[in-house]
Amino acid sequence: MTTLTAVPGRLDAGPGTIGKVRQVIGDTLVLARRNLARTLSEPESLIDVTLTPVVFTLLFAYVVGGAIALPHGVSYHDYLIPGMFAMTMASASTGTATAVNHDMSNGIIDRFRSLPMSRAGVLAGQSLADLLTTIIAVIVLAATGLAIGWRIHTDVGHAVEGFALILLFAYALNWGMACLGMVFRSAEGVQQFGVLMMLGLTFVSSAFVPTSGMPAWLREVANWNPLSSLSAAIRDLFGNPNPASSVHAWPLQHPVLATTVYSVGMIVVFAPLAVRLYRTRTGK
Repeated sequence: MTTLTAVPGRLDAGPGTIGKVRQVIGDTLVLARRNLARTLSEPESLIDVTLTPVVFTLLFAYVVGGAIALPHGVSYHDYLIPGMFAMTMASASTGTATAVNHDMSNGIIDRFRSLPMSRAGVLAGQSLADLLTTIIAVIVLAATGLAIGWRIHTDVGHAVEGFALILLFAYALNWGMACLGMVFRSAEGVQQFGVLMMLGLTFVSSAFVPTSGMPAWLREVANWNPLSSLSAAIRDLFGNPNPASSVHAWPLQHPVLATTVYSVGMIVVFAPLAVRLYRTRTGK
C-alpha cells in the first residue's frame, strides 16, 4: 500500500510513485527501441536525415551561395553549415509527426491500450527514437560540411555545447511535432503541412541569409524566429561568421540563452499537451 507522509514544505512519495516512474522509464526505453528498429528496417525512411542534408548543403554551397554576399567577405560555407543544422532539425522533426500519426491510424495504439503501458512512455519513446535518428543527421551534415571546407574554430568545450544545443532543440521540436501528428487525420496531411511549416521557419530566418536585407516587418519576424537564434548560437559556439551579432534583437544578442529558453519552453508546453491529446484520441 502506498503511503504519503505530509511534512511541512515537502511531500514524500511511497514506493508506488517510484514504481510508476520506473514504469515510465521502462516503457520509454522499450518503445524507443521498437521505433528505432522499425526505422532501421526501412532505410528509405532515413532519407530526410541522410540524403536530404547532403543535397541541400551542396545546393546552397555551390548553386545559391554564389549569389549571396556576406559582410567583410567572410566564407559562405562557414556561414552556411550552422544554418543547415537548424534547417535539418526542423526537417527531421516532420518525421516525428508522420510516425505518430501513422501509429494512431494503423491500430498499433489500440494494442498499446490493452497493455498496462504509460501514456507518457508511448510518446517519450517516439521522441527518444527520433532523437537518436537526429544524431545520424548531425553526423552526416558535419561530415558534409567538413568536406566542403567548413571548420569549427573554437575549443572542444564550445563544440560539445554547440552539438548539445542542436540536439536539445531537436528534442523539443519533436514534442511539438508529436502534437501535430495527433491533430491531423492523415499522414499525408501531416507531411504536407510539416514541409510547409519547415520551409517557412527556415527561409524567414537568418539560417541562410542575414536578415538585414528583408523588409522591416519581415525582419522582425525573422529576428525572433527560433531557427534564427539557433543558427546564431551555433555560429557563436563554433566560431563561424555571425552577422546577426550586430542585430539589436534580444534572441540574436543572446542566442545561446534564447535557444535554451525556446527549447525548454517547447518541452514544458508541448510534452504535457501531447499526453493530453493522446488521452483524448485514445480515450485512455
